[in-house]
Amino acid sequence: MKPSLRVQPHEVHCTAVRAQGAGGQNVNKVSTAIHLRYDIHASSLPEDVKQRLLALGDARITREGVVVIKAQEHRSQEMNRADALTRLQALVDSVAEVPKARRPTRPTRASQRRRVESKARHGAVKALRGRVEV
Repeated sequence: MKPSLRVQPHEVHCTAVRAQGAGGQNVNKVSTAIHLRYDIHASSLPEDVKQRLLALGDARITREGVVVIKAQEHRSQEMNRADALTRLQALVDSVAEVPKARRPTRPTRASQRRRVESKARHGAVKALRGRVEV
């Protein structure tokens, strides 16, 4: 069961910028791409979720703890804003669930025996590769 954490819209700062790439005259005169900024430290997320989010090795998270997402897939500003918010929510959802603690396991006695026998067999093969004495 995954906990449902919603990103509050008033905590998200969106700015419209010009998109890159092909698009004809439209790309030169209309700011359709969206730069979304979300300050993790100032957010209303639970403290443990904030820590897991900051611990992610994601390039979209700055050293100051701000998530920066650029959305420019669509031709309309509204669709790009919705896309950026969806991607931010997916990022938060990915760390919302508490990771299960790993319990270390031990190898079985039979697997240990097989490993040692394999090593002995391999060592014997290598020993036979030596120089032939006449």
